[in-house]
Amino acid sequence: MGFHLAIAQAPAHLDGTAARLDWLRATLERRAAPQADLLLLPELFATGYNIGDAVAARAEPVDGPIFAAMAGMARRFGIALHYGFAEREADLVFNASVCVAPDGARLSHYRKLAIPPGAERRHFAPGQGCALFDYRGFRIATLICYDAEFPETVRHVAALGAQLVLVPTALGAEWGWVAQRMMPTRAYENGVYLAYANSAGTENGMAFLGDSVIAAPDGVELARAGRDPEIIGAELEAARVVQAQKRLPYLADRRDLRL
Repeated sequence: MGFHLAIAQAPAHLDGTAARLDWLRATLERRAAPQADLLLLPELFATGYNIGDAVAARAEPVDGPIFAAMAGMARRFGIALHYGFAEREADLVFNASVCVAPDGARLSHYRKLAIPPGAERRHFAPGQGCALFDYRGFRIATLICYDAEFPETVRHVAALGAQLVLVPTALGAEWGWVAQRMMPTRAYENGVYLAYANSAGTENGMAFLGDSVIAAPDGVELARAGRDPEIIGAELEAARVVQAQKRLPYLADRRDLRL
């Protein structure tokens, strides 16, 4: 039996954490029997992305009220939820993500490594390190948005054994090539599944691309969203990772390169 992954390409205009959590709860309620093992949400889903200095006010500890609400929904609907939020630790704020299991336990906690030029550098400190987690037969890694645009990061987690790379993002409408070409290439060149979850619509004048995608280890698109809010999903098979990495053993053969 495979692993069913879903992406919620959420509406960007939702104003505030309460509205965002309400939207997610209503979305899960409409899906009377959750068909997914894990639902991936966009970058900074729970707090908002293009919110200026409000990010500091909305930032929370990793085990704060947002986590409590997500854990409650995960238990209620029997699904793992992987969400982005602004995390506060002492005087620092991080662009972070957490995955919470259907029993309410925290499966992962990750802080964005590469903070891109512009507004993010005014608000966020960079994270350090990548850690994998195991869930229902898959070894899973997280990278956030700009992180996955570096081939080194996806190669690093693939070399650690990741079979699925989850990439919540907040990709603007002008960066179509990243979602449409680069992310499936990252899956192909490492022989892994890659799921890229974006927002849709506009938030305080910023237009998001949409175009969320689930790419297979051979680069084939298993599901692709459009420009509007929607849920996409695909069935993943761990054997497909093994087959892809055997057919194109980039991870092994790179060690023999005489650079």
